[in-house]
Parts: sequence; structure tokens; C-alpha cells
Amino acid sequence: MEGFNPLPHLDDVITPGRSMEYRVRFAPSPTGSPHVGNIRSAILNWLFARHNNGSFVLRIEDTDRERYVEGGLQAILDGLKWMGLLWDEGPEVGGPFAPYIQSERLELYHKCAQYLVDKGFAYYCTCSPERLEEVRKTQMASGKPPRYDRHCRDLCIKGTPGDKDKVIRFKIPYTGTTTFHDLIRGDISFSNALLDDFIIIKSDGYPTYHLANIVDDHFMKITYVMRAEEWIPSTGKHILLYRAFGWKPPIFAHLSVILGPDKSKLSKRHGAASIIDYKERGYLPDALFNFLALIGWSPKENRELFSRQELIELFDLSGLNPSSGVFDINKLNWMNGEYIRMMPVEELVEVSMPFLARRLWDKFPRDYLIKVYTLMHERIKLLTDIYDLGSFFFEEPKGYDENALRKYFTQETIPHLERLLERLSTMTNFETKDIEGIFRGYSEEAGLKLAQIVHPVRVAITGITIGPGLFELMEVIGKEECLRRINKALRVVKHEDNSWNM
Repeated sequence: MEGFNPLPHLDDVITPGRSMEYRVRFAPSPTGSPHVGNIRSAILNWLFARHNNGSFVLRIEDTDRERYVEGGLQAILDGLKWMGLLWDEGPEVGGPFAPYIQSERLELYHKCAQYLVDKGFAYYCTCSPERLEEVRKTQMASGKPPRYDRHCRDLCIKGTPGDKDKVIRFKIPYTGTTTFHDLIRGDISFSNALLDDFIIIKSDGYPTYHLANIVDDHFMKITYVMRAEEWIPSTGKHILLYRAFGWKPPIFAHLSVILGPDKSKLSKRHGAASIIDYKERGYLPDALFNFLALIGWSPKENRELFSRQELIELFDLSGLNPSSGVFDINKLNWMNGEYIRMMPVEELVEVSMPFLARRLWDKFPRDYLIKVYTLMHERIKLLTDIYDLGSFFFEEPKGYDENALRKYFTQETIPHLERLLERLSTMTNFETKDIEGIFRGYSEEAGLKLAQIVHPVRVAITGITIGPGLFELMEVIGKEECLRRINKALRVVKHEDNSWNM
């Protein structure tokens, strides 16, 4: 088997200058859009490869055809590209590289499985699903763990990988212990007597994960396998497969799971979603990258905001923690806001364009958008926050904050607002300092607190009680539009206009 290489040009597609000593892979299944746990694993593998000038390999494990989801592959590729997790090679020389696809490599798995049969490490099994179910029921009724009873193990059944009435099972030794070393958790051992004679080739001709992943890791020269801790129980089986082939296994590091803030399994109620959902919600890829990289890994520095290059330079496997990390959506929102504030306004406008386009707000002039985002820069944590916090820059309010309306538009303040409106209408320079001068001058003459006229005008123009400075936003929105909105608000509170929601 050492002489059989299904990838004769592998050395040609390895990125020049990268080390052969550090090769890792991300191997998702196309069963839907990748979630944050998947992407966290990809991030840690990617950082390890980049830190060591190694190679990051993408392999699509699509051999479980019952769980295959149409569009799942594209969702994986889109998610990785959005996160900037580009892989370094593929089956075709040149770029951009396509990933390795397991369903395109069935001949290799069949040859490897038949090799194990020929050498006495595996066997054909013809047990029907009905028989297996009866065996399982009998074992459970007697208090035994359900497992295959090895009925076909010594029957010397002949066959060909992919025969519709047969599977191929691996022979687990009856006795002994299988041990492997995990970089994060130390030595882990399994009693062979507790392991099952597992299937390596199914009756549909596709390999199981157990066979396909170790065959590919070997022929793709993967040196480190960093994957979720849920695969620890399977690793004993994989070590036995490596021994049967006479191959050296890679170094294993099983990553801790991500939990919700209540320490339960991460779910949608904690804010977990597919990676593309985070894109659609207005998160920045660099912020999400930073956030996920720090779940279960510590850079040993007393800070939380890191550039991608800093994370590459600091990454070390010794910082991986076996304890489960916590996904805190509030922390992610804070971090995303920090990344937004670090962005130049022009760049913020650029990344916001797809979100503005959803409301047709991308049609506004670029210089106007820069003025809007200059005011909103410190206020938004997500790119979608502009919908709730800044819609008044693009369209008149569809309604008012009713409590504010009752509080600020009183019989006492309405006449003052009407006189203030007259003064604003005479302005020739509608700029922040001049607007503020009008407000302060009128409040002093009328013996009012500045807030008594600022608050109702803000509600009239924006529909809400919070936002950037009133005088600044009035300059951006412009004189005519501000006057029109104030006029309309006065007509509404005086019951002369019922066109707005109350």
C-alpha cells in the first residue's frame, strides 16, 4: 500500500514555500450551512497552518448520501470565503483551487478496503437490516450494549466493494487496549473488547467516515488532525485502521465544544446560527474570526481584540484548552462594534452597501452616506443597526415614539415649536453651529431649558428619542426636509394630519 498513490501530482499542487511538516485539513460534510462550531475548527486549523508556514487543506466529506443537502457544498465554500479562510491546494493544479471531494475518490477507498480484506483485517458481511435489528433487541433485552455480533466474521464471504447485498466490516481485536496521545488531553485509551466491528464500506459503495478520513489523511499527507472532541470515541478505531495499513497516524488534538452562556449545548436560542446568517445580520468577518478564535484558545495576552496577523503570530497549540468554551452573543456584538469603530468611514460605507441596498438606500449620493455614517459610526454594533437607529436619514419616520409624543408635545411647548420653526425657516446657512445657535438663542429668550425644544424636534425629525447629536443630524438631513417633518409632526399632534401611526 505504501507504493500506491492516487494523487501522483500532489507535490505539484502544494503551494510553493509551504512546509510539508505542517499539513492540516478542514473536512466538513455538506449537510447544510456550516455553523459556528464548524468554522471555529476551521479557524484554528487555518491559524496553525499559517503560523507554521504549513498548508490548510479543504476536503468535502460527502459519503453519507442520506444526509447530503443540495447546496450544502456551496454554503461551505461561501462561508469559508467570506471568513477569509482560503485553502492552499486542490486536485487540479492552478488556482483558485477546488476542494478535494470524497465522492470523487471511491476507487481509492474500494482498493484500500479490499486490501484490508485480503490481508485479513476486514471481511464481507451479508447480514440484513432485519437480522441486525433482532440482534440489537435481544442484546438490549439481556442488558448488553447493542453491537454487531460478528456473525459473518469467520465465514470467508467473497465479494466486491459496493456489492448491494454486502458491507465490509473491520475486524476489531478481541483483546488488548488501543491508546493514542492527544496534544490537548494527553493519553487516551480504549479497551478493544468494547469496540464494535464497524462498517468501512456500505452496501451503496460509499465508505464510512472511519475509512475515508484516515485514507485521505494518509494520502494527503496530513500531519495534524484538529477536530471536535465528539470524534474522540472514534479515534481508537482509526488508530487500529492505521496499524492495519502500516501507516503512521497524524498527531491528534481534539478541540473542546462550544457551549451557550448557561453551559448547555449551543443552540439557536443562544444566538448560534449558520455562518452565512451572521453575514446577513451585519457582522464583520474579522470580528467573528477574532471572537471564535478565542473560544477554547488563549493567546496568553490580557486583551481581546487582535488583528488576523497578530493571531497568526501568537497561535500556539499549548493555548488550546480542554474545557468547553462559551459562546456569548453579547460579547460578539461588543467586539463587532469595536471593529466597526476601527474602520475608516469610507470603508464602513463600502461594506454597508449591501445592507443599504435592501432598502434602496444605496441610491443616495456617496458623500451623503459618508456624512450619515460619520454620525452613526460610534452608535452601531451591527451593520443592520442602521435600519433601527438611522432610518430617518433615508426616509421620514413611519410613526412616532408615542410616549415621547405625549411627553414633549404639550400645550406649553407647541407654540414655542411653531415660533422656533419660523426662525429655522429663515436660515441661509443650515449648518451645525448655526442650527445650535438658533436653538440656544430661542431657549434663552423664551426662558426654556434647551431640552424642552431639542427633544420634541428630535422626535419630529427621527420618530425616536435617541440618536446622534440633533444639530449634526439636522445639517445632514437638510433644511427643507427637517422643516417639512417638524411641520408634519405639529399637524399630527394638533390632529390636523392622521397619516402617521400614533
